[in-house]
Amino acid sequence: MRIREFPAELASRLKVAYAVRNVDLTLPGLTLVDECAPRAGHVLAARVDAIGHHNWLELSSGRKAAIYPGDEILLAFGERYAPDQYESRIPDVLGTSVDLVAAGGVAGEVLSRHGDMRPPTRLEPIGILADREGVPLDLRRFSVLAPFGLGDHPPVVCVVGTSMNAGKSTTAASVIRGLSRSGRRVAGIKITGTGAGGDPWMFRDSGAVVAADFTDGGYPTTAGVPVPELAELAQTLYHHAAAHDVDAVVMEIADGILQSETSALLEFPLVRELVDGVVLAAADAAGARYGAQHLRALGLPVIAASGRLTQSQLAIREAVAGMDAPVYTPNELAAPEVAAEILAMAGVSRARRAGVLELGEAA
Repeated sequence: MRIREFPAELASRLKVAYAVRNVDLTLPGLTLVDECAPRAGHVLAARVDAIGHHNWLELSSGRKAAIYPGDEILLAFGERYAPDQYESRIPDVLGTSVDLVAAGGVAGEVLSRHGDMRPPTRLEPIGILADREGVPLDLRRFSVLAPFGLGDHPPVVCVVGTSMNAGKSTTAASVIRGLSRSGRRVAGIKITGTGAGGDPWMFRDSGAVVAADFTDGGYPTTAGVPVPELAELAQTLYHHAAAHDVDAVVMEIADGILQSETSALLEFPLVRELVDGVVLAAADAAGARYGAQHLRALGLPVIAASGRLTQSQLAIREAVAGMDAPVYTPNELAAPEVAAEILAMAGVSRARRAGVLELGEAA
């Protein structure tokens, strides 16, 4: 392994991606290493070689910056599992090129892609960021999550989806908006996904007093991360949010219920203990009906459905005909009275789990 100086002039030129926004480039003794095996969370300085699908990079500021061949960028290694975009892994060795697999700043090696996706933008590695001894820095070193002493345990409304692009983030933001309009202090957290700033900013714009996601804990992406580790991350994000004296936490889990990490998380005890009620985002009526049955078979309380299916009144009627939970449009979820009812139903579910209410007893 070759250890080289990390020059200040390079640091000043780098376009720093959102996923690595918390990396402190002023740390003394920083070096660059190559000829090593990359790992998830390793921080990579790279030069843009050839533009493919992604011709822009989301910067640490949130701005979408155009990128050109020859630009030098800072990003992180991570896997990706996105049926609508790329499937990628971390290469076994740091070779002469890697792929930009997500505009938020994730590097990897593309294994497959959706038919609508162009080949990925190619990057030439400059080196992996390391300490003075040449030990690569782990992005988790720069976690900004700070779970202080936790008093109350605010209820959790969990938003999951039947698939990618089912409307999860819009659904979560709508619940946040409705609860905020009802006078409650709300937190929005996203525990899995691929690093990008859009969802946390949407949560803040909707009224969340605190918004955080897995990148705040040092994970550029959560694909391929062991499920027990993800469950601990979910707990940390929850405690971080609860420490801000909130009345409720809206928690989004990325991708669909059949995605491997999502599926395993929904069955993991630490996560199941967090969830007081589920709002299911579905792309269509069949997905809503199947998804609700699947989640309830896991013992998770589905209290409402929403998502892309609500763009069609026919789809809403089809979903309602096979569900015993209401279906709401995003505008309806953003209404204070509807969001308050969602929270009340989550509270009933929590009380039943704790044995405070008998089955069938009203709130």
